[in-house]
Amino acid sequence: MNDLMQPEEKPNLPESPHWLDVVRKQAASIHFGVIQIVIHDSRVVQIEATQKVRIESDRPKPI
Repeated sequence: MNDLMQPEEKPNLPESPHWLDVVRKQAASIHFGVIQIVIHDSRVVQIEATQKVRIESDRPKPI
């Protein structure tokens, strides 16, 4: 028998915490940027998202 778990053997995992859902939504909405998770006393207390907008230049690049 192989070492892979059968579907019925998977442990019941708890639902993802609310903060993880927030991070997933932020990540899906940002094309370029940063998401920071702030933790105090082993708990997530704040999520900061910074989005960057890249402007394409029409000028030729220097050689």
